[in-house]
Amino acid sequence: MRIVRKESKSPFMAKDGSEIRELYKSERMSLAEATVYHETNRHFHKTSEEIYYILEGKGIMEIESETREVSVGDIVVILPEETHRISTTKKVRFLCFCSLSYSDADTVLE
Repeated sequence: MRIVRKESKSPFMAKDGSEIRELYKSERMSLAEATVYHETNRHFHKTSEEIYYILEGKGIMEIESETREVSVGDIVVILPEETHRISTTKKVRFLCFCSLSYSDADTVLE
C-alpha cells in the first residue's frame, strides 16, 4: 500500500510557469497539485493527455482557440498536442492527472 502526504512533496516551477507539487509519478501516469497565480505559458504536450480538476478559485481555460470559464468542481480534458493555457485574476488551484507522466521534455512552449 502506498500513501503519500502532500506535505512531504516540495513544490517546483514547471516549464509552463505553474507551481507544481507532484504527488505521485510512475512511468505511465502522474498526479500533481498545480497552482497558478496569473497564467501559464501557452503550450502543448507531445504525448501526454491531461485532466484538470479545479479545487479552488476560477480562471479562463484556453484550449486551441476556444476559451471557457472554469471554477471549483469543473473537470477539463486536454488531449495530446492541444495547445492550452489557464489564466486567473487571483489564484486557481487544481489537481492535474497526466498519462503518460508529466515531463518537461514532453512540454512544448508556443
